[in-house]
Amino acid sequence: MTGFALPGWPFLLLLLLLPLGWALLRAGRIRLPYPDIARLAGSGGRGRFWWWLPPVLRTTALALVVITLVNPVRVWERVESEREGVAIMLAVDISSSMLAEDFRPDNRIEVAKREVIRFIEGRESDWLGLVAFAGEALTMVPGTLDHPVVESAVERLEAGQLRDGTAIGVALATASNRLRDLEPESRIVVLLTDGDNNSGGISPEEATAAAASLGIRVYTIGVGRDGVAPVPVARTAFGYQYANIRVNVNDELLERMATRTGGVYFRATDPEGLTQIYERINELETTPIKEIRTEERVGMRRELLIAALALILFELLVAATRARRVWV
Repeated sequence: MTGFALPGWPFLLLLLLLPLGWALLRAGRIRLPYPDIARLAGSGGRGRFWWWLPPVLRTTALALVVITLVNPVRVWERVESEREGVAIMLAVDISSSMLAEDFRPDNRIEVAKREVIRFIEGRESDWLGLVAFAGEALTMVPGTLDHPVVESAVERLEAGQLRDGTAIGVALATASNRLRDLEPESRIVVLLTDGDNNSGGISPEEATAAAASLGIRVYTIGVGRDGVAPVPVARTAFGYQYANIRVNVNDELLERMATRTGGVYFRATDPEGLTQIYERINELETTPIKEIRTEERVGMRRELLIAALALILFELLVAATRARRVWV
């Protein structure tokens, strides 16, 4: 892209004099400074071409000199995108009830792990951490921009790694504590569970109040179908023994937690539903993008003057060469 460094448009009006000069030349009001070449004007063919060439060269050179008066410049615009990441803590329930196989062909925890990893892959610029919880909560990844580390930690999650139970309040408090000193304006917790709070020394209401006071939004996800589901209760030489166990998701509690902090509660009763939930959270928590535009201006005056000088030298060379041929 080109532009002008100076507001010199009046100088550009001088360019209008050039067509006027050509008109006067054709009318005979102006005599060429090359009388020898002028003889070729009526010779036709190649002679006529050489008669017109020197004035064309000089006119072009004059036009370039006029253009340099406004200091034309080349302009390069560069646009850089800067993403302002969101700080996200993922809290995943790994209690024994997450082994329920109502999300066949996989159990709940395997489906949850797969969808959490997919969610991580879509959050390229975000700070991510991971908390696993059952009857207690444990920070698996305090928080990092190195997403493969978080994905690896999610893949290693297994039921039985923590004391059994469902400590929703402790899980939220642990996740919120990791976010409290971070600077990003958008700080969120995505908490996934299939049960009701029955463990831990911190109630969900206390943890929710603390998160709200810190400006942390909480998105809660309840997984599992209502009623009973087959859950492995023992392992024998012939494989797992299953029992139909009633698992109840406390929808009212999870919805209150999300609503109080400005988040949303979702319920997933099948793998497809869980996929859509994480996609919806992605839409709700978009990563702000700030564009930085910079311009680089390089003057063209020197190049134009050199080009004008080259045209004048070429004009003189043409005039001298053709004049010599005329007299020979």
